Amino acid sequence: MSPHKTQPGNKKESHRVVRRRNEQAEIDSIETKLSNPDAFAGAKYFNDLPISDRTKDGLKKGGFTQLTEIQRKALPLALAKRDVLGAAKTGSGKTLSFLVPVLDILYRSHWNSSDGLGALIISPTRELAVQIFEVLKKIGRTHTFSAGLVIGGKEFDVEQERIARMNILVATPGRLLQHMDQTVGFNCDNLQVLVLDEADRIMDMGFQRTINAVVENLPKQRQTLLFSATQTRSVKDLARLSLKDPEYVAVHEKAEHSTPQKLTQHYVVCELQDKLDILYSFIKTHLKNKVIVFLSSCKQTRFVYEAFCKLQPGIPIIHLHGKQKQTKRVDIFRQFSHSQHAVLFCTDIAARGLDFPAVDWVVQLDCPEDADTYIHRAGRTARFDAEGHALLMLLPTEKDGMLEELKNKKVPIEEIKIRADKQKSIQTQLQSFCFQDPEIKYLGQRAFVAYMRSVYLQRKKNIFKVTELPADEFAHSLGLAGTPKIKFVKKAEKTLGPAKVSAIPSSDEKEEEKEEETQKTKTKYDRMFQKRNQDILSEHYNKLVDYEGDKLGDGDDDDFMTLGRVDHALESDSDDNMKESKADNLSKRQAKMGKKELAKRSSKGEKLVFDEEGKPHQLYEMVDEADFLKDGDAKAQKDAFITETGELMKTADVDDKAMAKQKRAEKKMKRKMKEKEAREMASGNGGSDQEEFESDDEDMDQDSSSEDDDDQEQGKQQKRKWFQKATSDDDEEESSTKKRVLQVDQPETIQDQEALALKLLGGL
Repeated sequence: MSPHKTQPGNKKESHRVVRRRNEQAEIDSIETKLSNPDAFAGAKYFNDLPISDRTKDGLKKGGFTQLTEIQRKALPLALAKRDVLGAAKTGSGKTLSFLVPVLDILYRSHWNSSDGLGALIISPTRELAVQIFEVLKKIGRTHTFSAGLVIGGKEFDVEQERIARMNILVATPGRLLQHMDQTVGFNCDNLQVLVLDEADRIMDMGFQRTINAVVENLPKQRQTLLFSATQTRSVKDLARLSLKDPEYVAVHEKAEHSTPQKLTQHYVVCELQDKLDILYSFIKTHLKNKVIVFLSSCKQTRFVYEAFCKLQPGIPIIHLHGKQKQTKRVDIFRQFSHSQHAVLFCTDIAARGLDFPAVDWVVQLDCPEDADTYIHRAGRTARFDAEGHALLMLLPTEKDGMLEELKNKKVPIEEIKIRADKQKSIQTQLQSFCFQDPEIKYLGQRAFVAYMRSVYLQRKKNIFKVTELPADEFAHSLGLAGTPKIKFVKKAEKTLGPAKVSAIPSSDEKEEEKEEETQKTKTKYDRMFQKRNQDILSEHYNKLVDYEGDKLGDGDDDDFMTLGRVDHALESDSDDNMKESKADNLSKRQAKMGKKELAKRSSKGEKLVFDEEGKPHQLYEMVDEADFLKDGDAKAQKDAFITETGELMKTADVDDKAMAKQKRAEKKMKRKMKEKEAREMASGNGGSDQEEFESDDEDMDQDSSSEDDDDQEQGKQQKRKWFQKATSDDDEEESSTKKRVLQVDQPETIQDQEALALKLLGGL
């Protein structure tokens, strides 16, 4: 090979060698500096830290230059490959505290695609996982690592093909464990770094077993990083199992308050039935703000979203909950992030870690389950030294217990009052929506049951008192005409004792006791007919709301109210209280009932009058007492009404009987005419017209007399008919008639019929 051809190759090879030599020198320098990580605790910028140039370039291109307090203390320790248990206020920049060490540690280890999975980041929710992955792409663009996002709601087969080639993986616990069990070739034997973001939420309820199973499949020789805004007992238990000599970093542990300094926090005490009115009034007065409204369940979120969309408050409305498809949830997350003015109704799925830019207000319509949940919710605003406001709505029964919880957590919060002249009522509009739209009515019923169940399931019974909730008033505030029956509240009353305000929608306690006593002797058909609200979950309503956008995903664990506490197991109330039934399909037992029995079981009609505001009233409520008493007292007016109505009914009854008699006579005449025509067709001549008319007149007289006799008492003597036995006075007439009868053979031909007719004429 000629020299001029080999020279470029030698230059290229020398350049590669030089680059590798420089990289190794950089790595050695970083390792030397990190031997004493405490020396960098006072760094203010990322460039002051011992990290690679590639990571610095990625941070600069991503717009990250200055360190936050948690980053100053946690990054040097994490870069030194020590286990870190970090706790900081929400919105303080914990994401970069573990992403920067992940990139730099793999870079210093010369990690490439053939080495397999090097870093695993576990997030409790899909939205937070997507957010972490987006930040990773921003700051990791200068590195050569392959990164993947594994969450529920996406195609599992596509993930199986690519997951084995990933160096960094961001995942939710459920889908990660599924790949560990089912994907061939996916292993974590070479894992270097494990990160658990929002560790306290990961260890909640359904996540705990999944995380334990995931940790068992990981190598013991690894670095583990745990970050959360709050540290609970479950997190400390996990730290003892997964971390080795961890460095505890709690930058705000000695702070005066556990929430951001620029966060203004207030609470308002209101009745349960006034919450939606206050929320609507708040939105109407904050049309130029970006607001997040937290509710306790998916069903409530859907109902409030649909109802407020119909109310059209004048601001874009969005909703986010765990029952939506993953693609729709990601679209909603991005839509709200890029919106300047909008209202987001959501569950606690959006309470952890999500970074929505420029949120002005966080409104907690339903009380959080504890102070930690309040901190996470309120942390969606006032992030990174920005200003924000938080409003908490408390019931009178929740006030004392929740304020004590917040006080213990160093949460400064003040009470404010609602101006009555600024509050607008939407109850009439909601009633109209439920009356006109079966879907809104269905969602309202489900929202009512979901809220009552969420309160019943809460562990802190000193705050959440389900037996003291005004259930009837709450149902009416949702626009429902009646209160759905819920048996778990009855169970709570038995265990907790009687309450001041009963949450059982029963109008008569004695009837309830009587039903319980006779329940054993009733058949299942009797119990079925006496059930209330049988159409609450009918198939018709299920079809109305089962639209594509809001179907349940692949079973991930994102719904706040999907609680599985062992000490709060529910009865099979969904089977007993929400039976699907159709009014058109009658059972065999009901089909055999007489009219009287059906009339007894059917509901009695009631005439109502609606006022100008659309509220229903009884007839007497629309008349002044003085005008009412002009016609006499109530008893006299009642007797006069019954007498007058009775006379009208008697007159109408006579007219109905006369009309029925006339119809029967017409029907009889038509039948006789048809018989006459048939005889004429059969006999050819059929006799004289005189005989036919005489026969018809006789039958009509008999029919008329028979109909008249039906209206008389049963003991009266009826008119003798043609088939009855003759009396002695008629014997002579009958005998003379018999003498005139001609005995002839049966006519077979036309000639025989003509001869018979001549004989009959001669006999006459």
